[in-house]
Amino acid sequence: MAKFFEVIEFFDETGEEIVHRIPETGSGETQLGSQLVVRENQYGVFFRDGKALDVFGPGRHSLTTLNLPGIRRVIGAAFDGKSPFRVEIYFVNGKVFTNSKWGTQEPIPFRDTELHMVRLRAFGTYSERVIEPQLFINKVVGTQGVYRRDEIEDFLRSIIIARLTDFLGENLKSIFDLPQHYDEVAAGTKARVQDDFSKYGLELIDFYINAITPPQDVQKMIDERSGMGAVGDLGRFTQFSTARALRDAARQTGDGGAGTAGAGLGLGAGLGMGMMMPGMISQAYQQQGAQIRCPKCGAMNPAHAKFCSGCGTKLEMPTISCPKCKQPVPLGSRFCPNCGTSLAPKTIKCQKCGKDIPEGTKFCPECGNSLSAAEKPKKES
Repeated sequence: MAKFFEVIEFFDETGEEIVHRIPETGSGETQLGSQLVVRENQYGVFFRDGKALDVFGPGRHSLTTLNLPGIRRVIGAAFDGKSPFRVEIYFVNGKVFTNSKWGTQEPIPFRDTELHMVRLRAFGTYSERVIEPQLFINKVVGTQGVYRRDEIEDFLRSIIIARLTDFLGENLKSIFDLPQHYDEVAAGTKARVQDDFSKYGLELIDFYINAITPPQDVQKMIDERSGMGAVGDLGRFTQFSTARALRDAARQTGDGGAGTAGAGLGLGAGLGMGMMMPGMISQAYQQQGAQIRCPKCGAMNPAHAKFCSGCGTKLEMPTISCPKCKQPVPLGSRFCPNCGTSLAPKTIKCQKCGKDIPEGTKFCPECGNSLSAAEKPKKES
């Protein structure tokens, strides 16, 4: 049986309902002259026979043919204008829903100019409200009796992630630039998301990015890279580390010969490590130095690479010209592959200190001896 209403109102104590229909199931009966009470943060959308007739703002409203002209023709003279009619009233919450959460469930693939391909996670907050209640009911709520905030948040979150991903791909080059562009990224994403929200009668009030971060293993690599930058002179850092290891080994003490043996073993290990470290570092430098830069995206690649790992551009190995046959020779070659000419730099000996010096040098870099044409020694046989 339909419920009869003389005063129609709704008060949401939870604050989580966006739309609440009176009655929640079916439809009710009322008549002209009944009172509709709409609170300051609400809209009242009046439906009759499944069609929205009017939207009421805050205040007390008497249902008459003046504000409901659409029902004038169904009021018969036999009922003296008091004929009951079946209605539904949708109360739409017009407040700002704050502290809504958004975040990536799966990492976003991002092509970084320095780190190449990385996967990013992002999260933040936003706030929204309904500004076109009739549009929101028709497109989102439908005939649902109660529509709560959490029922639409997954859908809004998917819109935000899609627009953020698109904006980052078009405007950001490297995640190292993110800290100085958070406001710009948030503003650009908000503008794109607002267009989507407005299609459903919603307004995006605030949009904040709390963090955009790469995976833990990438963060660890970035921290290590920052640490190497803080070290500065790697040679001095190696000397310092070796000296500290020797100091720690010398401090090891124990009972009797075992302690002395342990100290000696630690000292020997420290000396051995100190002797090996320069060679290890030199080898690492040589391996690191054998790189070429992509002419298109600027990414560094191993010298033997044929294609850029960042953009796929075909790479040309750097070459030098053979002094004899003039053919191109890969950089770093010791002999020309075409004619066999040695590509090692020619040297002479300084007559004062006996050091090998590149031919054409004017002064010995070891002792400063002048190597003028009159004083130059003969070339080494």
